Amino acid sequence: MAYENANIETIARGICIQEGHILLCQPAKGGRAYLPGGHIEFGETARQALVREIAEEMGQDSTATRFIAATENSFMQNGEPHCEINLYFALEIPAINPTANPAATESWIAFRWVPFTPAALTEANLLPAHLITDLTTRDLTTPFHVSEK
Repeated sequence: MAYENANIETIARGICIQEGHILLCQPAKGGRAYLPGGHIEFGETARQALVREIAEEMGQDSTATRFIAATENSFMQNGEPHCEINLYFALEIPAINPTANPAATESWIAFRWVPFTPAALTEANLLPAHLITDLTTRDLTTPFHVSEK
């Protein structure tokens, strides 16, 4: 089986929607966008990991509230099989708002607000791509699961 020795990562991500905009993260040099968050470390809950990652990457206090979704994504990365299990939570960051993109504390990433519309998320190159439809068409108060290969 090709994926027998694949890298599998478990990641906590936040969905921060304010005033019709959603917060995205991306490499500072541009390219793909993704929802903010990061790897869950041993001994952490997913919510704890998300709050820690926001503090590390943005220098902001936050609260990971209700669970929204779980996604499983398999793909090739640098020629190697890779898999991510992402756990998504509603994310509240009181000190920021869509009038200005929040600063990153790490030089390799950037944060930006985009309109919470399919067109804007497509233009931002949000990955995994199924999130564009999932986030903009589903009732986000009802948890969902997506498995994509």
